[in-house]
Amino acid sequence: MSFSTAFTRALALRHPIALAPMGGSAGGALAAAVSNSGGLGLVGGGRGEPDWLARELAIVTERSTGPWGVGLWTWAVGPETVARVLEHGPDAVMLSFGDPGRFAPQVREAGVALIVQVTDLEEARRARDTGADVIVAQGGEAGGHGGTRGTLPFVPAVVDLVAPVPVLAAGGIADGRGVAAALTLGAAGALVGTRFQVGSEALVPPGVVQALIDARGGDTERSRVLDIARDAEWPHPYTARTLRNAFLERWRGREEELSRDTAVRQAFRDAVARGDLDAVPVWAGEGLDLVTAVEPAADIVADLVSGAERALASACAGLSFELRSGAEGQRRTDNPGAHTTR
Repeated sequence: MSFSTAFTRALALRHPIALAPMGGSAGGALAAAVSNSGGLGLVGGGRGEPDWLARELAIVTERSTGPWGVGLWTWAVGPETVARVLEHGPDAVMLSFGDPGRFAPQVREAGVALIVQVTDLEEARRARDTGADVIVAQGGEAGGHGGTRGTLPFVPAVVDLVAPVPVLAAGGIADGRGVAAALTLGAAGALVGTRFQVGSEALVPPGVVQALIDARGGDTERSRVLDIARDAEWPHPYTARTLRNAFLERWRGREEELSRDTAVRQAFRDAVARGDLDAVPVWAGEGLDLVTAVEPAADIVADLVSGAERALASACAGLSFELRSGAEGQRRTDNPGAHTTR
């Protein structure tokens, strides 16, 4: 089954599924696999490291047969990075975490769809006024960096605020039931991250993949500790959801002390370089309970779509039964002579 929504029609997609542009793990192969499966594959361009971008954009342009795009951290890049991305001919550019107005004209002049991710209503209003073609409403259940709003109440609020701009729901969506929920909330699709972290094409080390499969949503936490430890200059409103590890447990609530301790931060970076999972930030959302195995991205897309179809059919069947039952009950109430034998 193919769902037709404002998002799929705008980008000529078969399915209302987008790959979250996860920095460092959503490379060209993963993005191409999602695009070739009917969704929108987004390369995680992050802060626009030139060599990484050149390698991964070459892969996605060579392998993709469907629409694809690139995600960038707005606060961390400049016009030259956006220009470098546009040279590869993406169908979409997604801007997150910062003022999209800095680059919106550059993207629109290239005839490329502008997707803007937002974490609160003020950001949503700004994205709408900037002229975003698609807006991603990211709930705090999402892995990696983001805000604190819950996906369930946040998505419809954004839908109402920015209409008729299509909205994608993000945050904690890891199976077809989550996609179905997004559609019933008024979204035109879903942006999925953590489920694709264990896609066989993702640029994720085997040890991290296993940690994701073994963990549950309750093992994640939103914090600034690991950003401070790695000297990542993320804007203060955005914390990072990761798996808990020994380093985070040790320094939780001691962020100011950590920011002053250069020796500890250097030891942390050395541990990360060794791949020590007691230190490595493992980005993960609360949908981890539904992430149980490594799969090709094509299988993940197919499961998300078929699961959404089943969930919507089941919900409609149940609703129909309740409505019939209610109508029958009303008829019996209206007829004093009606009775039921038990």
